Amino acid sequence: MSASSKIKLRANEADLFADVVPIESRLKPVTAITSFVPAKKVTSVCTFIDLFSGMGGTRVGFELACAESNVAARCVFSSDIKAHAIAAYQYNFGHAEKVHGDITAIPVDSLPNFDYLLAGFPCQPFSAAGKRKGFLDERGGLFFAILSILRQKKPQGFLLENVEGLATHDKGQTLQHILVELEKLGYQVTWKILDAAEFGVPQQRRRIYITGHLKNKIELDNFATHRASVAQIVEHDAPVVQTKLTKLLAEKFKPEQMYGKAIKDKRGGGNNIHSWDLELKGAVTEAQRELLTLLLKQRRYKKWAAQKGITWMDGMPLTLDEISTFFQHPALKNLLDDLTDKGYLTFEHPRELVSKNGITSREAALHVPKGYNIVAGKLSFPIAKILDPKGIAPTLVATEYGKIALSLEAGVRKLTVREGLRLSGYPESYKLDNLSYRDAFDLIGNTVMPPVIKAIAKRLIA
Repeated sequence: MSASSKIKLRANEADLFADVVPIESRLKPVTAITSFVPAKKVTSVCTFIDLFSGMGGTRVGFELACAESNVAARCVFSSDIKAHAIAAYQYNFGHAEKVHGDITAIPVDSLPNFDYLLAGFPCQPFSAAGKRKGFLDERGGLFFAILSILRQKKPQGFLLENVEGLATHDKGQTLQHILVELEKLGYQVTWKILDAAEFGVPQQRRRIYITGHLKNKIELDNFATHRASVAQIVEHDAPVVQTKLTKLLAEKFKPEQMYGKAIKDKRGGGNNIHSWDLELKGAVTEAQRELLTLLLKQRRYKKWAAQKGITWMDGMPLTLDEISTFFQHPALKNLLDDLTDKGYLTFEHPRELVSKNGITSREAALHVPKGYNIVAGKLSFPIAKILDPKGIAPTLVATEYGKIALSLEAGVRKLTVREGLRLSGYPESYKLDNLSYRDAFDLIGNTVMPPVIKAIAKRLIA
């Protein structure tokens, strides 16, 4: 930390921080996920603002970094607009913490002075899960609010986080524009895509991190790496609540047979458990099971669209004659109709691309014969994926997080909120007890990874 951003405490100033709750008493890490060592003596203080603060993951990581560096970190301003994110933030950092609203509606000259700006600015404009509109999306434009604050307040440094898609958005031009604008303000800017799995978080989560400092170039290479597994996040005393689905899973499979499996009637393969594997909608013969598995693959082939004379869609209904070209059975129609009656299949027209008033959508192509199609999609089941305890979780998003499960000797159950927090590297004392299960996982699915922030912040404040 430079002399101007790291303020030494004189003897008569020590009392100013007597009311600061020691971070080690508030944020205690989960074993093997964070390696926090409590500060023995506070020798300096730095101030920061936390923009688009969400549930506070960036702040957690930054404060942990400061504590390990014997620095007292003081958040002097935070901002977010999501109600349950604000509730979580205040629950963990104190209800006296005022979380301001829309940062674009707050005059920059009304902000207090600070040493560092932290911001995980909205990622949807650049995300593969969003529509990738970039700066054309009003949320993408929020980056300019950050620029305005940096320009007027000129803090020593900043740390920004976003999805890795930012690096390739508009063929890299968006990121290049961001870097140029930051460098114009006099900052030495560095960026890198880092995976939280390399920082002791048992989840693959690649994000782009952008740092800037007025005097120092912050290197984002050669971090010490360590790994954790899903097995380390399990709450073994959490109750297993039996449902129809979990009972069927337990009846059909041994616990280890479910490790790493997705539960979906989409894109077949050995890593999927389908509704017909569980006979979830009724009994299925071996012939029907084979038929469904083949149909899953065949309906994706583009040749069917060409034969039907319509635009290809991923998951084309196929007629009896078309199905008979890859599956021969003397009672094929009976097999298909039985699966349709039970709800495994639907009998429908394919859907054609139609443009009306400049808006493109798909509508039933009534001139094309009906065909048989798989009913359920990726998010149709209460459980979407069962994690492999020996490995790490794939990148989990908010829409899926509440449908992630563990396969244990006692049965299959969904993740607890605590396990979700551990999968993101949060300390044990961070809690979301004040939120519903749904709201908690909405936040966890969008959170910044504190261990990665901590590693970067230690270099930023050094």
